Amino acid sequence: MSVEWQPVRQSRTHELVLESIEQRVFAGELKAGDRLPPERELAPVLGVSRSALREALRVLETIGVLVAQAGRGPDAGARIVRNPDDALGRLLRLHFALGSYRLEDVLEARVVLERSSFAAAAEHASAEDLDEAEALLVRMQEPSVGVAEFNDLDTRFHVQIARSSGNQLTSTLTSAVRESVRPLILRALEAAEDWPATADGLNVEHAELLRLVRAGQGAEAADLAEKHIRGFHGTLVDEKDEGGEAAG
Repeated sequence: MSVEWQPVRQSRTHELVLESIEQRVFAGELKAGDRLPPERELAPVLGVSRSALREALRVLETIGVLVAQAGRGPDAGARIVRNPDDALGRLLRLHFALGSYRLEDVLEARVVLERSSFAAAAEHASAEDLDEAEALLVRMQEPSVGVAEFNDLDTRFHVQIARSSGNQLTSTLTSAVRESVRPLILRALEAAEDWPATADGLNVEHAELLRLVRAGQGAEAADLAEKHIRGFHGTLVDEKDEGGEAAG
């Protein structure tokens, strides 16, 4: 599809460039997979400097709707993509660290999202989706897995269940919320007095969650998901209350 580009106003130039690109996305003129013209062509057509154009493209890349690759090959240039998970997770993690959201709010958000995810996964998840989740659990149970890798696999397990629920928005929000507390959970895992026992307890609950989803027992899976989240994540809230401030 040929896109007709028009010059933009010069004040707050990069924001106006953003508006121009957004308008074409909203109108359906730009879709995921489409490439933008090279900077040397697009900047004069829009009537802006290449530096202003680059600033706008960096913003779009940060929020996960554009990827830019340098070079002269066929993959070079800026391309419209759909990548909300990483961008939203990064944004939420920064705001959590800045104190924009209370730890208690993050806990409650996780409970609501993951109750929904596990219940829906019990109804909609494919065998392939759940096999991928099980493969993550197998790796989590290996004696050689360290705390950092365990935390990464734990995050991926919860996100995989959300993805298998059939609701992409729930999946994205679950990923973002879980990512926002990843550093905090990692520090808590590292501080566990008996790490092997902590890992074993979490693995038992993960395995039971997966069993319930496979059995189609959505209500039971949702209840256990809430217990699972409040059990460990809830201790972080209690520790914050005792310490008087939230860890970032």
